[in-house]
Parts: sequence; C-alpha cells; structure tokens
Amino acid sequence: MAEVPLLEVLRRPIITEKTTTLAGEGNKYVFEVHPEANKLQIKEAVERAFNVEVAAVNTMWVKGKVRRVGRSRGRTSPWKKAVVTLKPGHRIDLFEGV
Repeated sequence: MAEVPLLEVLRRPIITEKTTTLAGEGNKYVFEVHPEANKLQIKEAVERAFNVEVAAVNTMWVKGKVRRVGRSRGRTSPWKKAVVTLKPGHRIDLFEGV
C-alpha cells in the first residue's frame, strides 16, 4: 500500500444534521478521506490541520447508490468516511455555526 501524502488524506468535512449533533454532543467530527488512508494517517492529518488532539478514529466505507438519468442506470462511487473523536477540551471551529 502506497503512502498517502498528508495534504490529500482529508477530502472534505461531512456536514449534515446528524454530524452536527455528533459534534455538539459527542465531540466527534466526520470527514470524507482518501480511500487508501489508514487511521494513523487520518489522526495525524486532523491534528496538524486543526491543531487539536485526537482520541480515536473510526473508519467505514459508504456504498455507492444507484442513480437514474432517463432510461440508463448507474452507480455513484463508494467512498471512505472517518469519524474522528477529539480529546475533552478540544474542538474544531470549522463546524461552529453551521
């Protein structure tokens, strides 16, 4: 497995009603990450990008959905999601006020 560059590990934050609740109550933040990134790389990328301490990283694969355009059917690409739990007293201000 190739080493993923640190700048490419985090793709985008996932901002939904459910993830906003997780951030407020459980100090957990959700990101779309590079498919080949492992938990250690994700932890290091979040700590460097947001200057926080990470307690845990959970990863999962989100399956692609079937979509239709007219008569043809296709499938969206699967993607990797990471739920990052921060240590008490740390938070990411990017998600505040969303």
